[in-house]
Amino acid sequence: MKRIAIQGEVGSFHDITAHHYFDGDQMQIICCSTFEEVFEHMQQDPTVIGIMAIENTIAGSLLHNYELLRQSGMTVVGEYKTHISHCICALPGQSLAEISEVHSHPVALAQCQKYLSRHPHMKMVEGDDTAGAAKWIAENNLQGVAALCHADAARLYGLEVLENHIEDNPHNFTRFLVMTDVRKADYLRALNETNKSSIVFSLPHEEGSLSQVLSILSFYKINLTKIQSLPIIGREWEYMFYVDVTYDDLTRYRQSIDAITPLTRDLTILGEYKAA
Repeated sequence: MKRIAIQGEVGSFHDITAHHYFDGDQMQIICCSTFEEVFEHMQQDPTVIGIMAIENTIAGSLLHNYELLRQSGMTVVGEYKTHISHCICALPGQSLAEISEVHSHPVALAQCQKYLSRHPHMKMVEGDDTAGAAKWIAENNLQGVAALCHADAARLYGLEVLENHIEDNPHNFTRFLVMTDVRKADYLRALNETNKSSIVFSLPHEEGSLSQVLSILSFYKINLTKIQSLPIIGREWEYMFYVDVTYDDLTRYRQSIDAITPLTRDLTILGEYKAA
C-alpha cells in the first residue's frame, strides 16, 4: 500500500491527482493543511510519497513550492497534469439566491471571478482548500453558505451541485509533482525511461552567464521547457534558476549537466522522471 501525503482534504485536486497517477494501486492518503506539513511527513517516514502542485496554466508557478522542494532534499519521480474544473455547491435544497457566502481556496475563487461577479450578493471567503470548504459546510450543516470545489468533492460530502464548470477558462490545468526520498526513487520510476529533468542552480553575477548555460544545453540538443528565477534572500540581485528540460538520450543529457556544472553555483538535480 502506498502512503501519499497531500495538501488538502480527501476530494481535493491533490487527492484526485493521486488517484489518477497511482490508478489501481492501494493507497492511504495523508491529508495535510500546508505544503510544509507534506514535506515533514516525508522526512519523518521515507516511505511516504508526496504530491504537490507546482504550476497552473492560468495562475502561473507556485514559487514557494520550488523553494520547499529544493530545501527538502526530496527528488521528483513523476508529474501529472490535472484538468481543473470547479462547481458551486451547498447543502441540498438551496438555491443560488439563498447563498450569501462562497468559500474556497483563493486560487479557485480567482479562477471563477467572472461567474462570481455575476452574483454580487455572494461574499467570497478564502480558505485553505477547495474540498476542505465543502467538508466544513457539511460537518457544520451551514445554510446559505456554498463552496467552490470539484463536483466529485461536492458529492463526497453530500452537497448538491448548484452549477458545474463555472471556471472562467476551460483550458485550466495544474501540473503536480510526485516526490519521494531519493533512496526510494528507483522503486517509483525506471531511470532509463526518464525523458525530463528539473534542475536548480545559481550563476555568478557576470555578463552572459545564463546565455552560456543555455547555449550548452542547446548544443547537446536538450530542450528547455521552463525557466523560473527566484531571488536569493540576502544576496541582492542574485537568483536561483529553476529549469525544466526534456531529452531523448539520457547519456547526452548527463553530459550536458557535466558541461554546465563548472559554469554554475550550487547546481542540484531536483528529479529525473517521465514527462506527463
